[in-house]
Amino acid sequence: MAKDFVKTFIGVCNYLQDPRQVARFQTFCGIKGVFPDKPTEADNEFVPSKEAGEQEYPRQRKREQNDSSDVIGNGAAVLGSVENAGDATPVSGMPGSSSPSRPTAADNARAKPLRRNSLTGDVGQEFIIQNKFLFYLFTFGTELGNEMFFIAFFPFLFWNVDALVSRRLIVVWAWNLFVGQSTKDLVRWSRPASPPVVKVEVFYNSEYSMPSTHAMTGTMIPFCLFLLSYGRWQYPFLFGLCVALSWSVLVCVSRVYMGMHSILEVITGFLYSLLILAFFGIVLDKIDNFYMMSHYAPLVIVLSHVLLGLVAFSLDSWSTSRGDTAQALGTGVGAALATHVNYQLGLLVDPPLSALPLTLPPISTTLVIHSVVRFLIGVAVLLLTRMVMKALTITFLCQLFGLPLNDVRQARQLMKVELPYRYIVYSVVGFSCVCVVPLLFSILNLA
Repeated sequence: MAKDFVKTFIGVCNYLQDPRQVARFQTFCGIKGVFPDKPTEADNEFVPSKEAGEQEYPRQRKREQNDSSDVIGNGAAVLGSVENAGDATPVSGMPGSSSPSRPTAADNARAKPLRRNSLTGDVGQEFIIQNKFLFYLFTFGTELGNEMFFIAFFPFLFWNVDALVSRRLIVVWAWNLFVGQSTKDLVRWSRPASPPVVKVEVFYNSEYSMPSTHAMTGTMIPFCLFLLSYGRWQYPFLFGLCVALSWSVLVCVSRVYMGMHSILEVITGFLYSLLILAFFGIVLDKIDNFYMMSHYAPLVIVLSHVLLGLVAFSLDSWSTSRGDTAQALGTGVGAALATHVNYQLGLLVDPPLSALPLTLPPISTTLVIHSVVRFLIGVAVLLLTRMVMKALTITFLCQLFGLPLNDVRQARQLMKVELPYRYIVYSVVGFSCVCVVPLLFSILNLA
Protein backbone atom coordinates (compact mmCIF):
# COMPACT_ATOMS: atom_id res chain seq x y z
CA MET A 1 0.00 0.00 0.00
CA ALA A 2 2.76 2.44 0.97
CA LYS A 3 4.76 1.59 -2.16
CA ASP A 4 1.73 2.15 -4.35
CA PHE A 5 1.09 5.50 -2.71
CA VAL A 6 4.71 6.59 -3.23
CA LYS A 7 4.63 5.43 -6.83
CA THR A 8 1.38 7.31 -7.49
CA PHE A 9 2.71 10.42 -5.76
CA ILE A 10 5.89 10.40 -7.87
CA GLY A 11 3.83 9.90 -11.01
CA VAL A 12 1.62 12.90 -10.15
CA CYS A 13 4.68 15.04 -9.41
CA ASN A 14 6.29 14.09 -12.73
CA TYR A 15 3.06 14.95 -14.53
CA LEU A 16 2.79 18.34 -12.83
CA GLN A 17 6.47 19.08 -13.51
CA ASP A 18 6.20 18.26 -17.23
CA PRO A 19 6.68 21.43 -19.33
CA ARG A 20 4.11 20.15 -21.80
CA GLN A 21 1.41 20.91 -19.22
CA VAL A 22 2.64 24.51 -19.09
CA ALA A 23 2.60 24.69 -22.89
CA ARG A 24 -0.94 23.32 -23.03
CA PHE A 25 -2.13 25.87 -20.49
CA GLN A 26 -0.49 28.68 -22.47
CA THR A 27 -2.16 27.47 -25.67
CA PHE A 28 -5.51 27.33 -23.86
CA CYS A 29 -4.96 30.95 -22.73
CA GLY A 30 -4.09 32.13 -26.24
CA ILE A 31 -0.28 32.29 -26.18
CA LYS A 32 1.54 31.00 -29.25
CA GLY A 33 5.32 30.80 -29.55
CA VAL A 34 7.22 31.97 -32.62
CA PHE A 35 9.92 29.32 -32.48
CA PRO A 36 12.72 29.08 -35.05
CA ASP A 37 12.41 26.27 -37.58
CA LYS A 38 16.03 25.25 -36.97
CA PRO A 39 16.54 23.40 -33.67
CA THR A 40 18.43 25.41 -31.06
CA GLU A 41 20.23 24.42 -27.91
CA ALA A 42 16.93 24.74 -26.10
CA ASP A 43 15.59 21.85 -28.14
CA ASN A 44 18.36 19.71 -26.71
CA GLU A 45 16.64 19.91 -23.35
CA PHE A 46 14.40 17.05 -24.54
CA VAL A 47 15.79 13.58 -23.93
CA PRO A 48 14.14 10.70 -25.80
CA SER A 49 12.63 8.15 -23.47
CA LYS A 50 13.81 4.61 -24.02
CA GLU A 51 10.65 3.11 -22.58
CA ALA A 52 7.67 5.11 -23.76
CA GLY A 53 9.05 6.67 -26.90
CA GLU A 54 7.98 10.07 -25.56
CA GLN A 55 10.13 12.92 -24.25
CA GLU A 56 11.61 13.31 -20.83
CA TYR A 57 12.59 16.59 -19.27
CA PRO A 58 15.50 16.61 -16.82
CA ARG A 59 14.57 18.51 -13.68
CA GLN A 60 17.92 18.82 -11.95
CA ARG A 61 20.41 20.56 -14.17
CA LYS A 62 22.55 23.66 -14.12
CA ARG A 63 21.20 27.04 -15.14
CA GLU A 64 21.57 27.74 -18.83
CA GLN A 65 22.97 31.09 -19.95
CA ASN A 66 22.20 31.01 -23.65
CA ASP A 67 22.50 33.73 -26.24
CA SER A 68 19.52 36.00 -26.74
CA SER A 69 18.90 34.35 -30.08
CA ASP A 70 18.15 31.06 -28.36
CA VAL A 71 16.31 32.16 -25.25
CA ILE A 72 12.68 33.08 -24.86
CA GLY A 73 12.54 34.47 -21.37
CA ASN A 74 11.01 36.51 -18.42
CA GLY A 75 9.77 40.07 -17.66
CA ALA A 76 6.56 41.97 -18.32
CA ALA A 77 5.72 42.01 -22.01
CA VAL A 78 4.42 44.78 -24.20
CA LEU A 79 2.00 44.36 -27.05
CA GLY A 80 3.46 44.81 -30.48
CA SER A 81 1.84 45.69 -33.76
CA VAL A 82 -1.15 43.76 -35.02
CA GLU A 83 -0.15 41.09 -37.50
CA ASN A 84 -2.04 39.58 -40.35
CA ALA A 85 -2.76 35.94 -39.65
CA GLY A 86 -1.32 34.90 -42.96
CA ASP A 87 2.01 36.59 -42.20
CA ALA A 88 2.47 34.95 -38.81
CA THR A 89 5.33 32.55 -38.31
CA PRO A 90 4.20 28.98 -37.73
CA VAL A 91 4.09 27.92 -34.12
CA SER A 92 5.94 24.74 -33.31
CA GLY A 93 6.95 22.85 -30.23
CA MET A 94 3.62 21.51 -29.01
CA PRO A 95 3.96 17.76 -28.61
CA GLY A 96 1.15 15.82 -30.17
CA SER A 97 0.32 18.45 -32.80
CA SER A 98 -0.24 16.99 -36.24
CA SER A 99 0.84 20.20 -37.98
CA PRO A 100 2.18 23.63 -37.04
CA SER A 101 -0.63 25.86 -35.84
CA ARG A 102 -1.25 29.37 -37.14
CA PRO A 103 -3.22 32.21 -35.55
CA THR A 104 -6.62 32.48 -37.17
CA ALA A 105 -7.93 35.82 -35.82
CA ALA A 106 -7.11 39.07 -37.53
CA ASP A 107 -6.59 40.87 -34.24
CA ASN A 108 -3.77 38.68 -32.99
CA ALA A 109 -0.86 40.77 -31.70
CA ARG A 110 2.84 39.99 -31.60
CA ALA A 111 4.76 40.89 -28.49
CA LYS A 112 8.21 40.57 -26.93
CA PRO A 113 9.22 40.59 -23.27
CA LEU A 114 9.58 44.17 -22.05
CA ARG A 115 12.60 43.73 -19.79
CA ARG A 116 15.73 41.85 -20.82
CA ASN A 117 17.36 39.28 -18.56
CA SER A 118 19.55 41.22 -16.13
CA LEU A 119 22.19 38.47 -15.98
CA THR A 120 22.62 37.40 -19.60
CA GLY A 121 21.19 40.39 -21.46
CA ASP A 122 18.67 38.14 -23.26
CA VAL A 123 15.80 40.10 -24.77
CA GLY A 124 13.61 37.12 -25.66
CA GLN A 125 11.77 36.18 -28.82
CA GLU A 126 8.39 37.09 -30.19
CA PHE A 127 5.17 35.39 -29.22
CA ILE A 128 1.61 35.81 -30.40
CA ILE A 129 -1.21 36.91 -28.09
CA GLN A 130 -4.68 35.65 -29.00
CA ASN A 131 -6.41 36.72 -25.77
CA LYS A 132 -5.40 40.22 -24.71
CA PHE A 133 -7.59 40.22 -21.59
CA LEU A 134 -5.76 37.21 -20.10
CA PHE A 135 -2.43 38.69 -21.15
CA TYR A 136 -3.07 41.93 -19.24
CA LEU A 137 -4.63 40.07 -16.30
CA PHE A 138 -1.69 37.72 -15.81
CA THR A 139 0.85 40.48 -16.46
CA PHE A 140 -0.77 42.36 -13.59
CA GLY A 141 -0.72 39.19 -11.49
CA THR A 142 2.98 38.59 -12.01
CA GLU A 143 3.78 42.25 -11.23
CA LEU A 144 2.30 41.67 -7.76
CA GLY A 145 5.50 39.75 -7.03
CA ASN A 146 7.99 42.27 -8.44
CA GLU A 147 10.09 44.98 -6.81
CA MET A 148 8.07 48.00 -7.92
CA PHE A 149 4.94 46.58 -6.31
CA PHE A 150 6.73 46.08 -2.99
CA ILE A 151 8.22 49.58 -3.03
CA ALA A 152 4.71 50.98 -3.46
CA PHE A 153 2.55 48.58 -1.43
CA PHE A 154 4.47 48.41 1.86
CA PRO A 155 4.92 52.20 2.18
CA PHE A 156 1.27 52.90 1.31
CA LEU A 157 0.15 50.42 3.94
CA PHE A 158 2.53 51.89 6.53
CA TRP A 159 1.78 55.57 5.87
CA ASN A 160 -1.95 55.43 5.19
CA VAL A 161 -3.47 52.31 6.74
CA ASP A 162 -1.74 50.49 9.62
CA ALA A 163 1.93 50.84 10.62
CA LEU A 164 1.88 47.77 12.87
CA VAL A 165 0.52 45.48 10.18
CA SER A 166 2.97 46.86 7.62
CA ARG A 167 6.12 46.49 9.70
CA ARG A 168 5.22 42.94 10.73
CA LEU A 169 4.38 42.08 7.14
CA ILE A 170 7.83 43.27 6.05
CA VAL A 171 9.44 40.94 8.60
CA VAL A 172 7.62 37.88 7.26
CA TRP A 173 8.16 38.94 3.62
CA ALA A 174 11.94 39.25 4.07
CA TRP A 175 12.28 35.84 5.72
CA ASN A 176 9.87 34.22 3.28
CA LEU A 177 11.88 35.46 0.31
CA PHE A 178 15.16 34.40 1.89
CA VAL A 179 13.90 30.86 2.49
CA GLY A 180 12.43 30.58 -1.00
CA GLN A 181 15.45 31.91 -2.89
CA SER A 182 17.86 29.83 -0.81
CA THR A 183 15.79 26.72 -1.46
CA LYS A 184 16.01 27.43 -5.19
CA ASP A 185 19.81 27.43 -5.07
CA LEU A 186 19.81 24.21 -3.05
CA VAL A 187 17.36 22.27 -5.23
CA ARG A 188 18.71 23.68 -8.55
CA TRP A 189 15.86 22.85 -10.89
CA SER A 190 15.94 24.83 -14.11
CA ARG A 191 13.07 26.71 -15.72
CA PRO A 192 10.58 24.80 -17.92
CA ALA A 193 12.15 23.88 -21.26
CA SER A 194 11.44 26.10 -24.26
CA PRO A 195 10.15 24.76 -26.60
CA PRO A 196 7.50 23.62 -25.88
CA VAL A 197 7.02 26.39 -23.29
CA VAL A 198 6.71 29.98 -24.51
CA LYS A 199 8.76 32.33 -22.33
CA VAL A 200 6.51 35.35 -22.00
CA GLU A 201 9.06 36.71 -19.50
CA VAL A 202 12.87 36.67 -19.49
CA PHE A 203 13.93 38.84 -16.56
CA TYR A 204 14.37 35.92 -14.13
CA ASN A 205 14.93 33.21 -16.71
CA SER A 206 18.51 32.48 -15.58
CA GLU A 207 17.42 31.72 -12.01
CA TYR A 208 16.60 28.28 -10.70
CA SER A 209 12.94 27.42 -10.56
CA MET A 210 11.94 25.30 -7.56
CA PRO A 211 9.97 26.58 -5.69
CA SER A 212 8.26 29.58 -7.27
CA THR A 213 9.13 32.58 -5.09
CA HIS A 214 6.49 34.62 -6.91
CA ALA A 215 3.95 32.06 -5.71
CA MET A 216 5.46 32.24 -2.22
CA THR A 217 5.27 36.03 -1.92
CA GLY A 218 1.94 36.08 -3.75
CA THR A 219 0.59 33.73 -1.10
CA MET A 220 2.37 35.09 1.94
CA ILE A 221 1.48 38.76 1.50
CA PRO A 222 -2.33 38.45 1.17
CA PHE A 223 -2.72 35.67 3.74
CA CYS A 224 -0.36 37.32 6.23
CA LEU A 225 -2.21 40.60 5.70
CA PHE A 226 -5.47 38.77 6.33
CA LEU A 227 -4.22 37.10 9.52
CA LEU A 228 -2.72 40.33 10.89
CA SER A 229 -5.71 42.52 10.10
CA TYR A 230 -8.68 40.27 10.87
CA GLY A 231 -9.93 41.07 14.36
CA ARG A 232 -7.79 44.22 14.38
CA TRP A 233 -9.93 45.76 11.63
CA GLN A 234 -13.65 45.32 11.27
CA TYR A 235 -14.57 43.43 8.10
CA PRO A 236 -16.27 40.11 7.27
CA PHE A 237 -14.10 36.99 7.58
CA LEU A 238 -15.33 35.56 4.28
CA PHE A 239 -14.50 38.81 2.45
CA GLY A 240 -10.91 38.81 3.73
CA LEU A 241 -10.42 35.13 2.94
CA CYS A 242 -11.78 35.51 -0.61
CA VAL A 243 -9.53 38.51 -1.31
CA ALA A 244 -6.45 36.66 -0.02
CA LEU A 245 -7.26 33.52 -1.97
CA SER A 246 -8.02 35.41 -5.20
CA TRP A 247 -4.78 37.39 -4.92
CA SER A 248 -2.76 34.23 -4.35
CA VAL A 249 -4.38 32.27 -7.18
CA LEU A 250 -3.85 35.14 -9.64
CA VAL A 251 -0.13 35.35 -8.88
CA CYS A 252 0.36 31.57 -8.92
CA VAL A 253 -1.46 31.01 -12.20
CA SER A 254 0.33 33.96 -13.81
CA ARG A 255 3.69 32.23 -13.33
CA VAL A 256 2.53 29.24 -15.36
CA TYR A 257 1.07 31.55 -17.98
CA MET A 258 4.40 33.41 -18.23
CA GLY A 259 6.23 30.12 -18.79
CA MET A 260 8.42 30.66 -15.75
CA HIS A 261 7.28 27.74 -13.61
CA SER A 262 5.76 24.31 -13.85
CA ILE A 263 2.49 23.55 -12.08
CA LEU A 264 4.38 21.54 -9.45
CA GLU A 265 6.72 24.45 -8.65
CA VAL A 266 3.79 26.83 -8.18
CA ILE A 267 1.90 24.41 -5.92
CA THR A 268 5.07 23.83 -3.90
CA GLY A 269 5.61 27.58 -3.51
CA PHE A 270 2.01 28.02 -2.33
CA LEU A 271 2.25 25.26 0.31
CA TYR A 272 5.77 26.24 1.34
CA SER A 273 4.64 29.79 2.03
CA LEU A 274 1.69 28.60 4.14
CA LEU A 275 4.10 26.50 6.21
CA ILE A 276 6.39 29.49 6.81
CA LEU A 277 3.37 31.64 7.65
CA ALA A 278 2.19 29.07 10.20
CA PHE A 279 5.57 29.31 11.95
CA PHE A 280 5.56 33.11 12.04
CA GLY A 281 1.99 33.13 13.26
CA ILE A 282 3.38 31.76 16.53
CA VAL A 283 6.50 33.93 16.95
CA LEU A 284 5.79 37.16 15.05
CA ASP A 285 4.41 39.04 18.04
CA LYS A 286 7.51 38.17 20.08
CA ILE A 287 9.84 39.20 17.24
CA ASP A 288 8.12 42.57 16.88
CA ASN A 289 8.28 43.26 20.64
CA PHE A 290 11.97 42.29 20.69
CA TYR A 291 12.75 44.64 17.80
CA MET A 292 11.04 47.51 19.62
CA MET A 293 12.13 47.04 23.23
CA SER A 294 15.39 45.12 23.51
CA HIS A 295 18.62 47.10 23.86
CA TYR A 296 20.36 44.29 21.96
CA ALA A 297 17.91 44.44 19.08
CA PRO A 298 20.07 46.55 16.67
CA LEU A 299 23.03 44.19 17.03
CA VAL A 300 20.90 41.06 16.64
CA ILE A 301 19.04 42.53 13.66
CA VAL A 302 22.20 43.45 11.74
CA LEU A 303 24.15 40.28 12.53
CA SER A 304 21.30 37.88 11.81
CA HIS A 305 20.44 39.41 8.45
CA VAL A 306 24.08 39.72 7.36
CA LEU A 307 24.80 36.10 8.28
CA LEU A 308 21.72 34.92 6.40
CA GLY A 309 22.87 36.90 3.38
CA LEU A 310 26.32 35.30 3.52
CA VAL A 311 24.70 31.87 3.59
CA ALA A 312 22.52 32.68 0.58
CA PHE A 313 25.41 34.18 -1.37
CA SER A 314 27.58 31.11 -0.90
CA LEU A 315 25.04 28.66 -2.31
CA ASP A 316 25.71 29.16 -6.00
CA SER A 317 27.11 31.47 -8.68
CA TRP A 318 25.72 34.96 -9.13
CA SER A 319 22.14 35.32 -10.28
CA THR A 320 19.24 37.70 -9.89
CA SER A 321 17.93 35.51 -7.06
CA ARG A 322 21.01 36.21 -4.97
CA GLY A 323 20.56 39.95 -5.37
CA ASP A 324 16.85 39.74 -4.58
CA THR A 325 17.64 37.83 -1.39
CA ALA A 326 20.09 40.47 -0.19
CA GLN A 327 17.65 43.19 -1.17
CA ALA A 328 14.85 41.69 0.92
CA LEU A 329 17.15 41.14 3.90
CA GLY A 330 18.48 44.70 3.60
CA THR A 331 14.95 46.10 3.56
CA GLY A 332 14.13 43.98 6.59
CA VAL A 333 17.20 45.33 8.44
CA GLY A 334 16.29 48.94 7.72
CA ALA A 335 12.63 48.54 8.68
CA ALA A 336 13.49 46.66 11.90
CA LEU A 337 16.11 49.24 12.96
CA ALA A 338 13.63 52.04 12.24
CA THR A 339 11.01 50.27 14.37
CA HIS A 340 13.48 50.17 17.26
CA VAL A 341 14.40 53.85 16.85
CA ASN A 342 10.76 54.93 16.60
CA TYR A 343 9.84 53.07 19.77
CA GLN A 344 12.83 54.32 21.75
CA LEU A 345 12.12 57.93 20.73
CA GLY A 346 8.39 57.60 21.41
CA LEU A 347 7.51 58.08 17.76
CA LEU A 348 5.81 54.71 17.38
CA VAL A 349 2.28 54.90 18.76
CA ASP A 350 0.07 51.87 18.15
CA PRO A 351 -3.65 52.03 18.97
CA PRO A 352 -4.49 50.59 22.42
CA LEU A 353 -6.30 47.27 22.64
CA SER A 354 -9.39 49.08 23.87
CA ALA A 355 -9.64 50.84 20.48
CA LEU A 356 -9.89 47.56 18.56
CA PRO A 357 -11.39 46.63 16.20
CA LEU A 358 -10.46 49.58 14.02
CA THR A 359 -12.87 50.83 11.40
CA LEU A 360 -12.12 52.58 8.14
CA PRO A 361 -12.89 56.31 8.31
CA PRO A 362 -15.53 57.70 5.94
CA ILE A 363 -14.11 58.16 2.45
CA SER A 364 -13.96 61.87 1.67
CA THR A 365 -12.20 64.08 -0.85
CA THR A 366 -9.93 65.45 1.87
CA LEU A 367 -8.95 61.97 3.03
CA VAL A 368 -8.16 60.80 -0.51
CA ILE A 369 -6.11 63.89 -1.35
CA HIS A 370 -4.28 63.63 1.96
CA SER A 371 -3.41 59.97 1.36
CA VAL A 372 -2.34 60.52 -2.25
CA VAL A 373 -0.11 63.48 -1.34
CA ARG A 374 1.56 61.49 1.43
CA PHE A 375 2.07 58.52 -0.87
CA LEU A 376 3.51 60.57 -3.74
CA ILE A 377 5.87 62.54 -1.52
CA GLY A 378 6.96 59.43 0.37
CA VAL A 379 7.60 57.31 -2.72
CA ALA A 380 9.49 60.20 -4.33
CA VAL A 381 11.73 60.32 -1.25
CA LEU A 382 12.30 56.55 -1.37
CA LEU A 383 13.10 56.53 -5.09
CA LEU A 384 15.46 59.47 -4.69
CA THR A 385 17.09 57.77 -1.72
CA ARG A 386 17.56 54.57 -3.69
CA MET A 387 18.99 56.40 -6.70
CA VAL A 388 21.48 58.43 -4.66
CA MET A 389 22.55 55.54 -2.44
CA LYS A 390 22.95 53.24 -5.44
CA ALA A 391 25.22 55.69 -7.25
CA LEU A 392 27.30 56.44 -4.16
CA THR A 393 27.60 52.85 -2.97
CA ILE A 394 28.56 51.26 -6.30
CA THR A 395 31.07 54.03 -7.03
CA PHE A 396 32.63 53.68 -3.59
CA LEU A 397 32.84 49.89 -3.76
CA CYS A 398 34.35 49.90 -7.27
CA GLN A 399 36.98 52.40 -6.18
CA LEU A 400 37.62 50.45 -2.98
CA PHE A 401 38.28 47.20 -4.85
CA GLY A 402 39.95 48.79 -7.88
CA LEU A 403 37.18 47.85 -10.34
CA PRO A 404 36.34 49.79 -13.52
CA LEU A 405 33.22 51.95 -13.38
CA ASN A 406 32.34 51.47 -17.06
CA ASP A 407 30.63 48.08 -16.48
CA VAL A 408 28.44 48.30 -13.40
CA ARG A 409 26.55 45.10 -14.23
CA GLN A 410 29.77 43.10 -14.30
CA ALA A 411 30.93 44.65 -11.03
CA ARG A 412 27.65 43.78 -9.33
CA GLN A 413 28.17 40.11 -10.12
CA LEU A 414 31.05 40.09 -7.64
CA MET A 415 30.01 39.10 -4.14
CA LYS A 416 32.21 41.77 -2.53
CA VAL A 417 30.28 44.43 -4.45
CA GLU A 418 26.78 42.96 -4.63
CA LEU A 419 26.42 42.05 -0.95
CA PRO A 420 27.31 45.42 0.61
CA TYR A 421 25.61 47.31 -2.23
CA ARG A 422 22.25 45.60 -1.76
CA TYR A 423 22.41 45.71 2.01
CA ILE A 424 23.42 49.35 2.31
CA VAL A 425 21.05 50.71 -0.33
CA TYR A 426 17.93 48.83 0.74
CA SER A 427 18.56 49.07 4.46
CA VAL A 428 18.61 52.85 4.01
CA VAL A 429 15.44 52.66 1.91
CA GLY A 430 13.72 50.51 4.55
CA PHE A 431 14.84 52.85 7.35
CA SER A 432 13.62 55.87 5.39
CA CYS A 433 10.22 54.27 4.82
CA VAL A 434 9.57 53.48 8.47
CA CYS A 435 11.32 56.39 10.22
CA VAL A 436 12.48 59.28 8.00
CA VAL A 437 9.39 59.71 5.82
CA PRO A 438 6.92 59.70 8.78
CA LEU A 439 9.09 62.40 10.41
CA LEU A 440 8.90 64.39 7.19
CA PHE A 441 5.12 64.03 7.24
CA SER A 442 5.06 65.44 10.79
CA ILE A 443 7.13 68.42 9.71
CA LEU A 444 4.81 69.05 6.73
CA ASN A 445 1.67 68.54 8.88
CA LEU A 446 0.70 65.50 6.82
CA ALA A 447 0.81 62.95 9.64
